[in-house]
Amino acid sequence: MAGLVTHAQTKDTMEKTTFTQEQHKVMKVILDMTEAFHKKDLKRVLASYEPNAVIVFEPEKPSSGVEAISEGFKGFFAVNPKFEYSGHEVFLNGNLAMHFAAWTMTGEAPDGIEIKQSGLSVVVLRKQSNGKWLMVFDNPFGQHLLDQR
Repeated sequence: MAGLVTHAQTKDTMEKTTFTQEQHKVMKVILDMTEAFHKKDLKRVLASYEPNAVIVFEPEKPSSGVEAISEGFKGFFAVNPKFEYSGHEVFLNGNLAMHFAAWTMTGEAPDGIEIKQSGLSVVVLRKQSNGKWLMVFDNPFGQHLLDQR
């Protein structure tokens, strides 16, 4: 298992984690994208992804391509969502990383109705030739199959 590195953060250990430097770089991508998302900064959000990334904006409906992904994020921006994570897991294997996080989202629909959702985010990232990590697959509905049981 050469190159395989794993560590987990829980809500209680988020400040004092045992993540490696590369795992911290992966976490930075996730947290920077979340911050940009909260600010509705589409350009910064898109900069977190490879150009041909696949994002699941609703279960069983993956999107790809800059136009489709931009529209998907704009749809989420309309409800002023705020995400909180209860923990993170990062697994590394060479130039690939997997990030898992349980999340809760609150927002408000245009008609004023409060929206509250939760789920499991599953993200695959790839280390670029310049050393930066970018998201390749982003599925915030990783618990979907379990919900169907």
